Amino acid sequence: MSTIAHDVPKITIGQIKTFGSLGPKYEVRRLLSPLENGDWLVEVLLVETGETTEYYYNQMINDPEAE
Repeated sequence: MSTIAHDVPKITIGQIKTFGSLGPKYEVRRLLSPLENGDWLVEVLLVETGETTEYYYNQMINDPEAE
């Protein structure tokens, strides 16, 4: 069985971003777990609804900061 090394990404807890350029705002909460493909799951809080969900780190890094 092989072990995949995962570099732990740096995230800014509490940062407010938007899903894409026009999407709803979310707050970056915490890293959850590494994935087999080298990505990570990140917990985010949807600002408008207060709902907590999971989001992919590799998508999050391309999202803009909210204004």
